Amino acid sequence: MRVSIQIAAMAFVLAAAPAGAKTLVFCSEGNPEALNPQIVTTTTGLNAARPMFNQLVEFVPGSTRIRPALAESWQISPDGTEYVFHLRPGVKFHSSEDFTPTRDMNAEDVLFSLHRQWKEDHPFHNVSAAEYAYFKDMGMPELLKSIDKVDDMTVRIQLTRPESPFLADMAMPFNSILSAEYADKLLAAGTPELLDRQPVGTGPFSFAGYQRDIAVRYRVFPDYWEGAQPINTLVFSITPNPAVRLTKLKAGECHVMAFPNPTDTQRIADDPNLKLLKQEGFNIGYLALNTQKPPFDDVRVRRAINMAIDKQAIIDGAYAGAGVVAKNPVPPTLWSYADDIEDYPYDPAAAQRLLAEAGYPNGFETDLWYMPVSRPYSPDAKRIAEMIQADLTRIGVRAELVTKEWGAYRTSLQDGEHSMALYGWTGDNGDPDNFLHVLLGCTAARIGGNNVARWCDDEYDALVTRAKLSYDQEVREKLYGQAQQIFKREAPWVPLAHSVVFMAARKEVDGFKMDPLGRHPFDHVDLKY
Repeated sequence: MRVSIQIAAMAFVLAAAPAGAKTLVFCSEGNPEALNPQIVTTTTGLNAARPMFNQLVEFVPGSTRIRPALAESWQISPDGTEYVFHLRPGVKFHSSEDFTPTRDMNAEDVLFSLHRQWKEDHPFHNVSAAEYAYFKDMGMPELLKSIDKVDDMTVRIQLTRPESPFLADMAMPFNSILSAEYADKLLAAGTPELLDRQPVGTGPFSFAGYQRDIAVRYRVFPDYWEGAQPINTLVFSITPNPAVRLTKLKAGECHVMAFPNPTDTQRIADDPNLKLLKQEGFNIGYLALNTQKPPFDDVRVRRAINMAIDKQAIIDGAYAGAGVVAKNPVPPTLWSYADDIEDYPYDPAAAQRLLAEAGYPNGFETDLWYMPVSRPYSPDAKRIAEMIQADLTRIGVRAELVTKEWGAYRTSLQDGEHSMALYGWTGDNGDPDNFLHVLLGCTAARIGGNNVARWCDDEYDALVTRAKLSYDQEVREKLYGQAQQIFKREAPWVPLAHSVVFMAARKEVDGFKMDPLGRHPFDHVDLKY
């Protein structure tokens, strides 16, 4: 039976490729939560949606600079509260078995895509039980004042206040442009949820199928506005175990793999058929302490946990040295990083004294959640959790290890089920706001938000909110520095590591490059044997 399942899975992965066509297989690390970037938050889900969609603006590959995409130009008012986007003419949408577009992309599609997330009375707002976590955590509902169609190819967005990261936010996947015409057809047919399960976009590849735990398949879009891609079929082969991913890469069953174990990187580098890709991570791996659950509502307990964990041992043991100890919630490669902040020392004896002062001289029992998949900021979460568990035992804190399937894990953390949980983040847009506000601001400390420490500090929140209003980087840097001081004092996390990120590819892969924002772009990638 197991053999037949494996054969069926391989048949799905390799299905329907014409003779002579090129199929590139990417060994990804997990199942996407959905295939619409509006309603996902993990890099796994965002990368699975990426081949199918575009935004009004986009990041230059390998950088955080903005360039035109579906908008070929734009103007910003002197006070920073009005953006007028001029759309690119002739952009085609994908077709599917049940849908053939009758027009090119226009302003109606932009309004549909943004209004769906913003307006609670929009007919698609509640479809798929969507939460729009990114949209809400970025503060978009309060920021937007109006989104208007000036004409078929012009959209005006008015803001309630200046917002320095706004253009970069518009380049993020949650602001992808969907087809309003396709949505209308699905609504009329009574199947609106297919918008998120069988997506239609403008990207270089169109959706061809998804089988959970097996693969997502895409076919090249011949009418893509930037030109047809050299790859005919793209496959995301879902392979959670990094050792299995490497085995498949060496056997030629996949061409690119995500996140090998750091201990395997030298073997990859020494293999003449493989290429090792490496980049300093624009990320943070951390242990979130649920500040709304006792005893973690007591700052003394949170500080004690910080002092009880040997972070350097974790870097050496779980990251194989491929990372640096974290002390702040932003990576040291990001402007505004407050290097003058002193980290809590590794001092179990001082941690025990703090616990006793807080009323826990004999420690306490709690839970410690760890991710079931390897992430760029956490290559072996179970091993990290075991090391933290052992460290905490020394101060009398008895932590039960808990995990769930990746999608359920993420949902449970956003719902606040945990007491302590390993999590992390790869920056989306090169702006400190994407870490300091999205992960730690009061807006994101809601059920369904990305502030999984559920920490809301009014002084901190005022600083990171003020920083968004200014276009002066020096002013913003000062505000973010003050915010990081409060973060360190109040200790809602134990910042663990900023990792070096590895990927691997077969030597015949041409044009694939790592991206600082954690994206896996396969446009303009080829296979050359």
